[in-house]
Amino acid sequence: MGTTKNFFETYLKKETLFLDKSVLQSSYTPDTIPHREEQTKQVAEILAPALKMELPSNLFIYGKTGTGKTLVIKHITSQLIEITRPQQVVLQALYTNCKLKRVADTEYRFIAELCRTMGKTVPPTGLPTDEVYKIFLRTIDDTKQIIILILDEIDHLINKAGDEVLYNLLRLNAELSKCRISIIGISNDVQFIDYIDPRIRSSLSEEEIVFPPYNALQIQHILRDRAEKAFKKGSLNDGVVEKCAAYAAREHGDARRALDLLRVAGELAEREGLPNVSVKHIDLAEDKIERDRLVDIVTTQPQQFQAVLYSSINVCAERGDVSTGEVYDFYKKLCSHIGIRPLTQRRVSDVIAELDMLGIINARVISKGRYGRTKEISVSGTNQEKILVVLKEGLGLK
Repeated sequence: MGTTKNFFETYLKKETLFLDKSVLQSSYTPDTIPHREEQTKQVAEILAPALKMELPSNLFIYGKTGTGKTLVIKHITSQLIEITRPQQVVLQALYTNCKLKRVADTEYRFIAELCRTMGKTVPPTGLPTDEVYKIFLRTIDDTKQIIILILDEIDHLINKAGDEVLYNLLRLNAELSKCRISIIGISNDVQFIDYIDPRIRSSLSEEEIVFPPYNALQIQHILRDRAEKAFKKGSLNDGVVEKCAAYAAREHGDARRALDLLRVAGELAEREGLPNVSVKHIDLAEDKIERDRLVDIVTTQPQQFQAVLYSSINVCAERGDVSTGEVYDFYKKLCSHIGIRPLTQRRVSDVIAELDMLGIINARVISKGRYGRTKEISVSGTNQEKILVVLKEGLGLK
């Protein structure tokens, strides 16, 4: 106990490299959003009718991770709300991240989350879904208002709960007397809308905006602007911002990743008690973020995916590169041990392909001649131990 107390006392006396670390976090909304002027103007034009209590068109925004989609929407909606506050216009923006498992893995949970956002408590299970919709309608329809419903990562909601949830949201306006709802869907998948039922898509009458990736120079500009507010003067060595931007440009122009890299690099330098962030801290930050990203992906996967991944890691650790059949044999025994019903071998093969797409394992199809084809599976060794700890917890293993 004494050692910890001494550490905290020493930590409080240490000089910090940061002026305001929050400037580098994804929750920060700047006053201006550089290199997104055209998209900001388009969004503003689409949402402007809300100022006159007219319902804006539904809007879908596409673009890779870290291209400013959520930032622009939050910036515009907060400005709209600020302008309408002194007037006789009630405007609300309800933001929901559909990637969060507890929020959007079923239609029930999603609508219950909307109710909670409006201050109405709904039990996590137990009511008919129609009843939860009625609670939501009663909650919002007591005032003449416009609600802009922002569904970030909407493709996750549709993939898990089905596109029927979108249809049900679209028909809410027909059941409301005072309130009106406009939907903004944000997705990293440009093609996701193509998989929605054509009848639902036709009733959306949506507007679409695509956010292009940032290039390396644009990311450098964004980083320099934020770094001035985030770090004390002289805290960044030459080349740090450029290296951050180069990493992010390689990752499809992901400005959010660049900001995370810079923040984590600053934290690592600070822990070492150094007065400056150097280029080596960017490399260290890249390794740390990649480890944390994999753990985050693994944590959010369904139990069956976790079981297949756990089986793959264990069999590969024992035998090197292995086939789907060898993983499946281990997987069936694991399912029996933890009390879940095993998927078919074909479905497990599909899960392995999905894990390969996520970059957690490597699976390549090889020909066995007249014996057909199989997947040869291998696992990159860098983060296996950390991932296994997460998997054991998720699967209830000791």
